[in-house]
Amino acid sequence: MSLVIGPLDLSAHVDEALAVQAVAFGLGPDEVAVRRQIVLRHMTYPGARAFGAMAGGRLVGFVYGMPNDRTHWWSTVVEPYLRARGHEDWLDDSFVITELHVHPAYQNRGVGRSLITTITDSATEPRSILSAIDIESPARGLYRSLGYEDLARHVLFPSAPRPYAVMGAPLPLRRG
Repeated sequence: MSLVIGPLDLSAHVDEALAVQAVAFGLGPDEVAVRRQIVLRHMTYPGARAFGAMAGGRLVGFVYGMPNDRTHWWSTVVEPYLRARGHEDWLDDSFVITELHVHPAYQNRGVGRSLITTITDSATEPRSILSAIDIESPARGLYRSLGYEDLARHVLFPSAPRPYAVMGAPLPLRRG
């Protein structure tokens, strides 16, 4: 089955995207409802964009992000952690990967790598930042292989049950 990576109108496909995220990330209906409103709000921000991975006419993965803005909620939460580590400057001139999810049936096939490199290749910022659950996971391995390094660990988001790591990489992302 051929896989096509391309621009995604995330607002129009939010329910399909969140269905992928729910399976990949183990979200229940209440969490999906909350995230739906967040995604729709994010897509109104300047510079926000999304890419999707389609297989057989079905969305099997997506990524979205935007230029970082220190007034956005995520940025205000991670700022003290980054400042404590001397990395607060990463909040400026950075493209944030807000979400990246691939349906489990399509994981370990390069889909996540293609999505994140495609979206960051279109960024005008010199670097990218993201947060990921602070455990050794395939996602963290992928990010490291692309040049992301830990900027802060044990970052606590309100209502998140597990700590996160904030990672950053120069753009363009490392290949090969």
